[in-house]
Amino acid sequence: MYGDEETVRRILTERGDTWAVVGLSANQRRAAYGVAAVLQRFGKRIVPVHPKAETVHGEQGYASLADIPFDVDVVDVFVNSELAGAVADEAVAKGAKAVWFQLGVIDEAAYGRTRAAGLDMVMDRCPAIEIPRLDLRG
Repeated sequence: MYGDEETVRRILTERGDTWAVVGLSANQRRAAYGVAAVLQRFGKRIVPVHPKAETVHGEQGYASLADIPFDVDVVDVFVNSELAGAVADEAVAKGAKAVWFQLGVIDEAAYGRTRAAGLDMVMDRCPAIEIPRLDLRG
């Protein structure tokens, strides 16, 4: 498993509340849409990152991490595994504190690079599952 319970808890409670959600669009049928809503309910500011740069859940979207004009704390990745490594590298360049690869998103090399750069990271897990499980209500 990539990311132990301590790392999951640290990302959700200590790494900051601004989450860039890569792959988030206004498509309500996509998992990213529902997970972003859960993050908001638990006090996270979500920042949609998608080529369409759509506003989602009331938050302005951006076409890429580099386009976001402010710092982000956590980069939550909803792209397929083949594209995820590049997103992790962009998160490091952006100065994020953590990277979260969603269920089914696995790139062991990216995990190694991201951890070596000093960021916390989990892979193949979902914050919408972990938040209630860890009882993180304010």
